[in-house]
Amino acid sequence: MEALFLDVVRLHETWMEIVFPRQLDPSAVLGKWKPENSLQSVGYYLWAVLGAPLVAVAYPLLLVGFATRYYAAKLDSAVTRIGVAGAVLVSAVVWGALTVITHLQLPFDAVIAVGAASGVAVVSAALAAGFSKLGGRFVSVLLAYPFAMSALFLPPVVAALVTPTLEELILPPSYELARWILDTFLSVGGINETLRGAFDLETFGEQWGLPGLGYVLMWVGISVPLGWFLGLLVALANLIRPTSDA
Repeated sequence: MEALFLDVVRLHETWMEIVFPRQLDPSAVLGKWKPENSLQSVGYYLWAVLGAPLVAVAYPLLLVGFATRYYAAKLDSAVTRIGVAGAVLVSAVVWGALTVITHLQLPFDAVIAVGAASGVAVVSAALAAGFSKLGGRFVSVLLAYPFAMSALFLPPVVAALVTPTLEELILPPSYELARWILDTFLSVGGINETLRGAFDLETFGEQWGLPGLGYVLMWVGISVPLGWFLGLLVALANLIRPTSDA
């Protein structure tokens, strides 16, 4: 409970820091800035009141940031142990095995789809590991997290394209998710209608002998903004509750 209270206080102080100096980490000499006249007091406490509901909304997201940071640290620790080249090798072996199995059991079109997605997944894993080791919060948020999300999301989607059992579990919910995204986030400016008129999720890619390419690209498209979002939450978590390696 003490940790939760400190989190909320630091989150609110972060909000106050946007307008007023020395709120989040006050100077050891000057201390925390406080209003010096009536006008400053009105602005100070009005800004504090406005921040209260935002903190209430942001705190659950901060908890997601803490959880994401924890699991990202686990993955980063694994990459540190085996190295970037080792992480790429593991990804290549897993996806290569899936491609070989597809080649032995399924039609050639399915092999092409799995092979293409395998290349994307291996490259995504390599770039995520590489950018993570490169260091820097900005690089991690901008590049490492999106590529990591792609490497995590693509395997079940591609497996569903070639496995009837998984297909029923993954593809219909993916279709409903795509429809929901179009009707909500992408409804601004008629973007959803433009996309619906230009592409069909279920058949896109068949004209090039790549059935299921639409679903793969859909999840790649989700991975990028989701990676940015989670990366920003981790950056917020590092700001509110710093760690020795943050």
